[in-house]
Amino acid sequence: MRVVVLGGGVVGVASAYWLMQDGHQVELVERREAAGLETSWGNGAVIHVSSVEPWSAPGVPLQVLRWIGKEDAPFLLRLGALPRMWRWGLEFLRNCAEPRHRENARANLELALLSARSMAEIRAATGVKYDHAAHCVMKTFNDPLSLTAATAVHEALAPYGLVTERLDVDACVAREPALAGGRDRLAGGLYFPQDEIGDCPKFAQGLAAWCAERGAVLHFGTTVERIELGQGRVTGVLTSKGRIAADAVVVALGSFSPFLLRGLGLKLPIYPVKGVSITAPRRLWPDAVRNAILDDAGHYALTPVGDRLRAVGTAEITGYDPTPDPQRIRALVDKICVLFPEFGQVAASPEAVSWAGLRPVMPDGRPVIGQTRLPGLFLNTGHGHTGWTMAAGSGRRLAEAVRAVGGTGMASAA
Repeated sequence: MRVVVLGGGVVGVASAYWLMQDGHQVELVERREAAGLETSWGNGAVIHVSSVEPWSAPGVPLQVLRWIGKEDAPFLLRLGALPRMWRWGLEFLRNCAEPRHRENARANLELALLSARSMAEIRAATGVKYDHAAHCVMKTFNDPLSLTAATAVHEALAPYGLVTERLDVDACVAREPALAGGRDRLAGGLYFPQDEIGDCPKFAQGLAAWCAERGAVLHFGTTVERIELGQGRVTGVLTSKGRIAADAVVVALGSFSPFLLRGLGLKLPIYPVKGVSITAPRRLWPDAVRNAILDDAGHYALTPVGDRLRAVGTAEITGYDPTPDPQRIRALVDKICVLFPEFGQVAASPEAVSWAGLRPVMPDGRPVIGQTRLPGLFLNTGHGHTGWTMAAGSGRRLAEAVRAVGGTGMASAA
């Protein structure tokens, strides 16, 4: 079949790869000049199988209410966003119930584990280089109660395949020497052997080039205007550069997916949640972390990725504005400096780049993958904070859904 993938982020490119593995003729449409330049660009660089729990969790609504108006809050709800998201918010609250949260977390872990295996297959098959590193992700805690609670949460997922190792303070410092100066603020940590590090846009661009060399047609700098229907099924895509005929279309547009689907009478409850990051040359801090550090108290990740450092954190519900907020950036830096004072100088360098991206969040915290009620129209979107973690597995599942056209694989947009 001739399949057109809409969206050149890591999810869209992974979809194109697996569709090509099934023998489809693939074309990919992306409004930017290359793959991986939107939400994929400045993410935390961690493929964290360990952190796939949905944000819709017990206790989160009360926390968010307490944080309203606090610019340094880990999860900030702007009151101005409420009128546009109340339906999404009600569904989010419903999924905070313990049974729903537990099932959503289990489903996400299953997909994340599939994705980790799929990434290994892609590396072996393509040779794509993306600053990959393994066995170097840990989470730190500043009080014993938080460490105990997190250990219990992770151990509850152990029957489904999650592997976690609890560390005392000495073990944390031994694994990550950069923590030595802040050991008096540590209660211990968790080490996640299944997690990995990698540069997401470098992967997306490398895999896109590999696909192009093998026949995929990549339409960069091209805007999707609408999906074309004929006789009750998808027949093509109208773009800013003309029409592309298609037997099937895959929508992988992240936070912008609902806008395109709305014209087809499909409702998709995705809402953007903005995160910020800072990227700087690693040479600015010669003794920087060699592991990715996910800090429980500060709600941030500090990651060495190739010759760079990436700090990422915060969640802000404020609509579709992708501009980095200086106050949110400052709050992120301040939290990192509690354990790593050296990072303040790194962040202040003219070489440090601030960025913000819009995570496409579903109320249940699970991506939507599969065929819609419109024949030939498929979705692979709504991954929230787990897009990089789940991309390879999501692309594989999407290809399986296309393979099963007319049977299973129905997505939930209605």
